[in-house]
Amino acid sequence: MSMGSRTTEIDKALSTMSCMHDEDRLWSYYSNDKADIGLRLGAVIRRIHKEVPLQRKLRALSLGSSNEPQFRILSSMFHGGLYLVDIDTNALDSVRERIMRQKSDHVNLVAGNYRTLLHDKKTTSAFLQDQLDGTKMDLVTLHHSLYYSPAGEWPSLFELLYGNLLRSKGGIHAVLMASSSNNTCSTTWLYNHFAGKFFGVHNTQSLPDLKQRLASLPLFRNAELKLYSSKVAFHVDDFAKFMNVIWMVLLYPDVHQYSESQLEEITGFMYDRIWSKGLALEQHQHHLVIFHP
Repeated sequence: MSMGSRTTEIDKALSTMSCMHDEDRLWSYYSNDKADIGLRLGAVIRRIHKEVPLQRKLRALSLGSSNEPQFRILSSMFHGGLYLVDIDTNALDSVRERIMRQKSDHVNLVAGNYRTLLHDKKTTSAFLQDQLDGTKMDLVTLHHSLYYSPAGEWPSLFELLYGNLLRSKGGIHAVLMASSSNNTCSTTWLYNHFAGKFFGVHNTQSLPDLKQRLASLPLFRNAELKLYSSKVAFHVDDFAKFMNVIWMVLLYPDVHQYSESQLEEITGFMYDRIWSKGLALEQHQHHLVIFHP
């Protein structure tokens, strides 16, 4: 590992903060998160292919798609229509360039907040007709996008997706980091530690809890709900890039506005306790898969 002085590295990290799109790109590039997601996503797609007639072109919807690192998988498998929804126009622009370059005419970009688009049955029906060509999906993905909606809204969101946008024999795949961890090198521990210390909040977003809640709802009585666990690791030989991902994990600045002294404390902690020791940032995450009978 090539390092300058502690002060130099910390100053550089504090002066080179980037936007969410760039932070997510760094996370995708230097971690095995997308390979982990792709492994489970592939299994979901295999199940759908087994259930659906071969002559029917499949359709997929990705909510909070960002720059969609799973683009190659989804684009090749869902020629009946692939719809990428994100509030970040920069992320969509990076995909738009690829769509034009590769002539992927079946891929559609939707700029918007899925919480607004899927607020209730009326808006969901309008979204289906106006943006999805009036045809339901074989697959819906929420890959690290549930962070942007309160856990209390999740059951109604999944009822709308399952009951109004998902075809029979289709599936939903959601991925989210675990809500609790004792591992001091984990994203969960770091968020709970610093957000708890400075703002008195902790992560309450749990896919295991959501699975239990959905299982109790009449709509999901015949659905197949499965939960899987996995671990991913992130490390990069550049402290400023490392810290950009930490800011994404700590939801700065869009959710939590840490003060200058708090930013300095966090940066020093990360340098001393993790990065300078060559340790990887780890993430324990859950995959929730729902199949429609």
